Amino acid sequence: MKNRRARAIAATRKQTTSWLPWLAGSALAIGGALIASGALAQDDVIIEDHGYSNFGELKYAADFEHLDYVNPDAPRGGEISISGNNTFDSFNLYATVGVAAALPTIYYETVLTSTADDAYGVYCFLCTTMEYPESRDWVIFNIRDDVTFSDGSPMTAHDVDFSFRLFQEQGISEYRTAVDGYIDTVEVLDDYTIKFTFTEEAPRRDVLGFAGGTPVFSKAWFEETGARLDESSDVPFLGSSPYVLESVDFGRQIIVARNPDYWGYDHPMNIGRNNFDRIRVEYFADRTAAFEGFKAGEFTFRSESSSLIWATGYDFPALNDGWVVRDEIPDGSIGRAQSFVFNLDREKFADPRVREAIRLMFNFEWSNETLFYGLYDRVNSFWENSALEARGVPTEAEIALLQPLVDEGLVDASILTGEPVMAPTSSNRALDRANLRRASELLDEAGWVVGDDGLRAKDGEVLSVEFLEYSPGFDRIVNPYVENLIRLGIDASLNRVDVAQYTELRRTGDFDMVNHGFQMGLEPGNSLRQWYGSETADDSSRNLMRLRSEAVDRLLPAVIEARELEDLTTATHALDRVLRAEGFWVQQWFKAVDTIAYYDMYRYPEGLASANMPNLSGSGVLDFWWYDAEAGAALEEAGAFR
Repeated sequence: MKNRRARAIAATRKQTTSWLPWLAGSALAIGGALIASGALAQDDVIIEDHGYSNFGELKYAADFEHLDYVNPDAPRGGEISISGNNTFDSFNLYATVGVAAALPTIYYETVLTSTADDAYGVYCFLCTTMEYPESRDWVIFNIRDDVTFSDGSPMTAHDVDFSFRLFQEQGISEYRTAVDGYIDTVEVLDDYTIKFTFTEEAPRRDVLGFAGGTPVFSKAWFEETGARLDESSDVPFLGSSPYVLESVDFGRQIIVARNPDYWGYDHPMNIGRNNFDRIRVEYFADRTAAFEGFKAGEFTFRSESSSLIWATGYDFPALNDGWVVRDEIPDGSIGRAQSFVFNLDREKFADPRVREAIRLMFNFEWSNETLFYGLYDRVNSFWENSALEARGVPTEAEIALLQPLVDEGLVDASILTGEPVMAPTSSNRALDRANLRRASELLDEAGWVVGDDGLRAKDGEVLSVEFLEYSPGFDRIVNPYVENLIRLGIDASLNRVDVAQYTELRRTGDFDMVNHGFQMGLEPGNSLRQWYGSETADDSSRNLMRLRSEAVDRLLPAVIEARELEDLTTATHALDRVLRAEGFWVQQWFKAVDTIAYYDMYRYPEGLASANMPNLSGSGVLDFWWYDAEAGAALEEAGAFR
């Protein structure tokens, strides 16, 4: 380590790259480690550690043996199978062309990683340690020298550098736009040491996680194959993860297999994880067809998203015979803010009164009782079910952020004294007449009046609303909403297309309203620019509503640049209030449990059902569950599977 630091001191640079950085806020938490260990220059305090946390201590010490929530003795072996919907034609998640296959990132790893039970901690994974000054003007990653790609070739700092260059040159424009100006230089100091130097403008809470959060690809593989990040690919890129593609039948099936020569099985982060020998994905035309396949044993694990099926469909022989387990596991993560969003580039949606009228006609209460069997709660916040959700009247600290926006006329003064905007409530009848009257008043005020044909028009244009969808399972939800809008005098319709058309129309902004899910983190950072920044409105997979709000843009830096947890919480509350006041969504629902079913040959660690691990997704099934070989053999003998 001393030799590496000496090389840094001497500025021995084998490769230097100037950067316009590419990647929008990593899903990793952001922050700084705690142990001072040297000086790079006079009076500079250098921190060296195995990870960092912006807020508080790291949970896991450098010599930890395994994560607390895994079973370190979990056996490795067996197969788990899941379902995919519709089709796919590419393995490249990072391009704007093609429909990516399921599990698109399972083949890749990053220099830094996070855990499910340390909300703010980030840890070295492909590195042994990281070094940086208190100013966070730069970071050095000391890359492990035992990491190999799936073909057995060594991974080096040159591959890390190449991956950054690749995204900078070929990555999706929304990523580059969101973090333009983060990186000054990237220097490969030797084969296993790489240094990132940040610009003065780069938010210091984001920079370390940004530098360490890039998927690392094989430079040699890209050069040999001529693959590009901005094109579809019929094979995964070469990465270093435990899983490799075993076989593919395009549009029908994917099988990934655990690589027996994977470099990292003994890494403390991996003990008790990556336990299945094979993961099989069977594709079906829709979720109803997939459910029939699950009942017949064509695949073995199902995460149930249909309230109708969950409430009424789980009465079939495999369940009644005890072959299938039906389970609910609490989910402590931030509630996914699922919604319909307006395309704000449509002139007819520019008037907030029009959007509010349309919002009033979605009857969640009736839908939840009649269609969802009372299984859901209403979404109100972009940080639902967390401490970052704005509640009640603003605090003095929030008002300090909001007052300038009010003074400049960017938001209404009511935001300073009232509770945050909540979703409309309705009666238990499909058409709430009070909401119908209020919506009619709003449209009349906006100049959309009812003509002799019963349709509302303004300046000769009929007010129409088309919902873009691809899943037949959503018809029963959208159609009652469409009927309510028609009663209001709006020419409403549902346009259901295939998944390829759906993906393309969403990407190009060729829609009126579309489903969207806002998945926020406990430590919101620069990725917020992708979700809500005006600079990404023209080309973003996250800012689908094409939001261009000066008020939101003004608040984003307060969140991104917050250095104390209290300041981050205050700024996020203020942002949540302003986003909700913008009214670009029709809130749908969320549930605080994962509803799952599986053939009774899979096991998970004791306590998971009562744990509050906020970063888990899908109950961690592909992460730290395992296969019970004895139970699997019994099911096989009983004829549980096709």
